[in-house]
Amino acid sequence: MTSHIMPTYQRLPITFERGEGVWLWDENDNRYLDALSGIAVCNLGHAHPAVHKAICEQSGKLLHTSNIYGIAVQERLADALIEKSGMDNVFFCNSGAEANEAAIKLARKYGHGLGIASPAIIVMEKSFHGRTLATLSATGNAKVQQGFAPLVEGFIRVPYNDVEAIEQALSEHDNIVAVLVEPIQGEGGVNIPASDYLNRIRALCDSRGLLMMLDEIQTGVGRTGKFFAFQHNAILPDVCTLAKALGNGVPIGACLARGKAAEVLTAGAHGSTFGGNPLACSAALAVLTALDQQHLVESAVQKGDAICAGLAEQLRGNTHVVDIRHKGMMIGIELDSPCAELVKSALQRRLLINVTNEKTIRLLPPLIIDEQQIHQLVDSLSALIQDYTEQS
Repeated sequence: MTSHIMPTYQRLPITFERGEGVWLWDENDNRYLDALSGIAVCNLGHAHPAVHKAICEQSGKLLHTSNIYGIAVQERLADALIEKSGMDNVFFCNSGAEANEAAIKLARKYGHGLGIASPAIIVMEKSFHGRTLATLSATGNAKVQQGFAPLVEGFIRVPYNDVEAIEQALSEHDNIVAVLVEPIQGEGGVNIPASDYLNRIRALCDSRGLLMMLDEIQTGVGRTGKFFAFQHNAILPDVCTLAKALGNGVPIGACLARGKAAEVLTAGAHGSTFGGNPLACSAALAVLTALDQQHLVESAVQKGDAICAGLAEQLRGNTHVVDIRHKGMMIGIELDSPCAELVKSALQRRLLINVTNEKTIRLLPPLIIDEQQIHQLVDSLSALIQDYTEQS
């Protein structure tokens, strides 16, 4: 059968019909353990009753007006995010790429306000910030950039987890206005920096008058055991972006700002037709409430520890396993050779995972996963890795 969908994805040979909690069922009613959460989106799992209720109730009242009018539920969501973050204000959009676009525009406008004609932003190697032209240009992956030149100028790339490289870039360029960085690189291979990396960037930005901008699209909304990953470091960024898990599957993004950064984008400087509409904001409010009521953010630390301890125990002695690393429920198992075929092998065992940066198995389980499901995940994945590495 001919598909009329542009072939922008190498789709796996499966279609899911329904979900509940950590489980998905395909069109033949086979059940799968979802250890990917739609790539860090469904932190509450599938068909969460509170999100379902919020969507149904809001859809029966009002889906959309426009941001030229007040939106009460958007105000409530903004208040909740500011309370959780310590930031000052927020711009709502529809995705992580849009949130990062807003951050990039904010940084450039900030730079122009300082009289800098061509403001530049420091970004990191192996980073991922989105697929729009500006966010693609900021991304540190030549493979996904291929074919889209000329890219957007104004980005200076340095190695991740290397503050000295940032200092070197600052010594060579006098037009840098911001540093954009992921607290943990997800697409880059679940790369976890030194514990003081963000603190040192914060201090450097303070001393040089730069904006510290954190891409928390994947790490935010409880994934690492704090609502924001930067809260592990007891710091505040100037700009922070969210999306993915904020709506548990309903598209929504957010760009939060603080202090001088919160004053940059004024009326007419930026906008979004659908951003912060009543439906998306109602879903996001339900997500925040459920996370608090079920204490899911706090439990992400213990659950992540349990998964990694189980994997370490069962894979002990397997010399093909280079590293098992995690922060909360953001987990990477690095092998010593490319292992993308493990995704299809896992599918045959009714397990959903993915492989990033060629050699790293990435796990992003729903935060609602329970002890029994953790054991099933650990047993299934350990057996899969053992069988694969014995054959390689």
